Amino acid sequence: MILKHIGFLIISAMKYGTLFCDGRRGKKDKAKFYNYSYASVLESLNWNEKAKVRALLSSKEYDKIFTNIQKLPKAINSLIKFANEKLKV
Repeated sequence: MILKHIGFLIISAMKYGTLFCDGRRGKKDKAKFYNYSYASVLESLNWNEKAKVRALLSSKEYDKIFTNIQKLPKAINSLIKFANEKLKV
């Protein structure tokens, strides 16, 4: 059971990385995949919370994961804004 929940957290984080490495070229594709990445980050936050509530992570592990994941939405929003304002195609 513990591995299942930790696995969901890892899969959510992996989806985020995979979406960024996908190599989309056009403006619409990039914006769409940035939005998917944003959703994956939120999913990772959700699984981190579930792992904490179920005592699958120590407080230190939870804090480290939360601190790192919490930075990502702002970075992704910056990419979405950049794509919408600066990209032409």
